[in-house]
Amino acid sequence: MTTYLVTGVAGFIASKVCEFLLADGHKVVGVDNLNDAYDVRLKEWRLEQLQGKPDFQFHAVDIRKQDQLRDLFSSGFQAVINLAARAGVRQSVENPWVYLETNITGTLNLLELCKEFEVKKFVLASTSSLYGAKNPVPFREDADTNAPLSPYAASKKGAEALCHTYHYLYDIDITVVRYFTVYGPAGRPDMSLFRFVQWISEEQDVTVFGDGQQSRDFTYVDDIARGTIKALKPLGYEAINLGSDEPVVLMDAIHLIEQLVGKKANLDFQPRQPADVMSTWADITKAAQLLEWKPEYDFKRGLESLVYWYQANRAWAKEVTTRTHE
Repeated sequence: MTTYLVTGVAGFIASKVCEFLLADGHKVVGVDNLNDAYDVRLKEWRLEQLQGKPDFQFHAVDIRKQDQLRDLFSSGFQAVINLAARAGVRQSVENPWVYLETNITGTLNLLELCKEFEVKKFVLASTSSLYGAKNPVPFREDADTNAPLSPYAASKKGAEALCHTYHYLYDIDITVVRYFTVYGPAGRPDMSLFRFVQWISEEQDVTVFGDGQQSRDFTYVDDIARGTIKALKPLGYEAINLGSDEPVVLMDAIHLIEQLVGKKANLDFQPRQPADVMSTWADITKAAQLLEWKPEYDFKRGLESLVYWYQANRAWAKEVTTRTHE
């Protein structure tokens, strides 16, 4: 039986990756420090879906603490999937230190242990935020990522650089998957679509930064999880975009949520955030070639799943904090 270490296991993407790995008959050792970067109720709900499955183990471990991780590695892993991260552009401007500690030091700890315990495959979750403001769209993996606009993007750039170093020095096979605006059921409450569904459903003001004409390459979580698992194949060292290749204008997303929820949005326009890019758009040619991957969910179908989940869990989901960082 193949055993994988998955970090950030109570996170949005990692919990889905674990669900798929377990369904395929693998064993998963999951770690998470269950921090309060956003409302912990979502992390607890996701973890609850995994707890009790026979081939799943959970450990409350912080990847910033190498000594906490070391004991786990002695059991032997075929691969490490590092999905633990501090994510989010705006919050990173407010507290850059925790981003560097988690995303860079945490990645370094895992790479060091892979070297020491001879784990030969490592997958790193990275971000479309690396592409900054000046790269032409759609973003290709060989674009210049040396001008990050936020500490979050800079920390992921650092993590990618470390991965390349450890591949070069120690021949660890490493795939970096760059995610584009992931959404879906039980998603992150600091992301726009979760917020919009909650705010419109509960008839709260809908905060829109800028004029709402910015576009995002929204990608459904199941597609992202499938791509991440496909990235476990041996590739040497590669960075690969995982996105929908179909950007959606923010105001169009709001109008579609209005239709699905059956309520009008009370729009509250605020100044554009300087760390936000105007558009993200993934060139996913490389994912098709190297991973035989393409997204299966169109935006409407994915959004329907998010709205359905919210309505099914509304009793507590309506209380989830979504305005902490404004």
